Amino acid sequence: MAKLLVKLQRYFRRKPVRFFTLLALYLAAGSLVFLHSGFSREPTVTGSQHNPGTGEGPGLPYLGVMQLSRGFKAMAMMPERARRHRPRFKGTSKELAERGKAGDYGSTRSRTLRSRSGREKEEDRARYIGCYVDNTRQRTLRGVSFFDYKKMTVFRCQDNCAERGYLYAGLEFGAECYCGHKIQASNASESECNMECKGERSNTCGGVNRLSIYRLELAQESARRYGSAIFRGCFHRPDNISIALPASQLMLNMSVDKCVDFCTEKEFPLAALAGTTCHCGFPTTLFTLHEREDEQLCAQKCAGEEFESCGTTQYLLVYQTQVQDNRCMDRRFLPTRAKQLVALASFPGAGNTWARHLIELATGFYTGSYYFDGSLYNKGFKGERDHWRSGRTICIKTHESGQKEIESFDSAILLIRNPYKALMAEFNRKYGGHIGFAAHAHWKGKEWPEFVANYAPWWATHTLDWLRYGKKVLVVHFEDLKRDLFVQLQRMVGLLGITACEDRLLCVEGQKDGNFKRSGLRKLEYDPYTPEMRKMISGYIKTVDAALKLRNLSGVPDDYYPR
Repeated sequence: MAKLLVKLQRYFRRKPVRFFTLLALYLAAGSLVFLHSGFSREPTVTGSQHNPGTGEGPGLPYLGVMQLSRGFKAMAMMPERARRHRPRFKGTSKELAERGKAGDYGSTRSRTLRSRSGREKEEDRARYIGCYVDNTRQRTLRGVSFFDYKKMTVFRCQDNCAERGYLYAGLEFGAECYCGHKIQASNASESECNMECKGERSNTCGGVNRLSIYRLELAQESARRYGSAIFRGCFHRPDNISIALPASQLMLNMSVDKCVDFCTEKEFPLAALAGTTCHCGFPTTLFTLHEREDEQLCAQKCAGEEFESCGTTQYLLVYQTQVQDNRCMDRRFLPTRAKQLVALASFPGAGNTWARHLIELATGFYTGSYYFDGSLYNKGFKGERDHWRSGRTICIKTHESGQKEIESFDSAILLIRNPYKALMAEFNRKYGGHIGFAAHAHWKGKEWPEFVANYAPWWATHTLDWLRYGKKVLVVHFEDLKRDLFVQLQRMVGLLGITACEDRLLCVEGQKDGNFKRSGLRKLEYDPYTPEMRKMISGYIKTVDAALKLRNLSGVPDDYYPR
């Protein structure tokens, strides 16, 4: 043994580089073993089972105070999203067995849903409006069209038309899909739309020269496009039109494109068609675009395009051009340190990033975050890098739901969203990124049932904790913010201590989507929620509803409850 050691010593004296190489490899291996031992332990959240005791919901697992260390070791112990705000739930063996059984729900559930006729129920994405006559020489729907004689389905046609901003989708001859902004034909008997879809035998896809037409609810008015312009609606002529819409041009051969091109060249975000006159301007207090009129009042044919409407002298058809309204685009850090810390609190998937975008545009100040997300920083959220206590940002994004974390803030905007939508949005974010979508395999696999089992209770306890421990909480429902952005944003800005400039808020309405909002056009072809999931979530909704009403607040919106 001694001779061996002497030989090794002589060898390494002659080859010192090899000695130091082996030494470095040894130290590296030891470091890896040490790090692995630190990473392999699971994070735990202390707390006992707790029933909030309000409403009719089932007992909720009490999440307690989430002990999230901001140090390296605790961060390394958790996966990317969990290390920021995801509690770890423990279930009984019975619960785990039930979760295991949920794995095969997908095919049965989707088959059941597919067996229902598309015309018998109103879905989120579309509403069936009837069977219509079609003519190969003069189409009823005159937008884009495509055919698939093997795999055509109602959903596929709706999705393609909605993706392009059309208001209507029509199916014909079992395999043909037509899109359009207007229906230019008469009704036919329902019995004449009698051909099965080639890719979906349980649904009807029109007939011979007959269209089964759907109105696309997801192709919202703000998404209806005519070329590069976005349709905003039909509006009554403002009292002082030369001030409200300062640029104008007489166009005897008027068309939507001509007016939009003119206003784009003049660098105005709005193009308003009034018969043979094109007006351009900004949304202002003189012309807010809040009081829409029936589109039929604007349905006067354009002189230069027979299939388009160009409004009248009293009712203007308004489009938003590609010109950016810069009145609300400037943003900066607070000039002096904030005296109070205001939280923008929400359950993941409830629209927090979108709300931050709106607040930044409305106030002109950056928002901060309890976490750090490099992708959001790169997309313009410059407050993302600041420590959440820096005092340089107008409010702080957080998903925390423990007493200690909540009491760190002086006031809060609590954003609540329909749990069915919030869970799906967060699942999409987890597997597809901020504006992406989870793959079909994730929805069909074990990931979705496990996700719902873990996150659904947290949706309820998050709201309950903020109502219980928050010092000054303004509750805003995501659905109300979408429906009435101007009023809800005024409430939010008021809590932040900023005097809202009305013209700036009107500018925000035109820039509301930004680059941080998922399109909403891509929908699953089946309902991912099993009856067991719906029963559980419905109980949590009732619990939150009762808690809100107990504090003299309006309860959850009616559409939280499944149809």
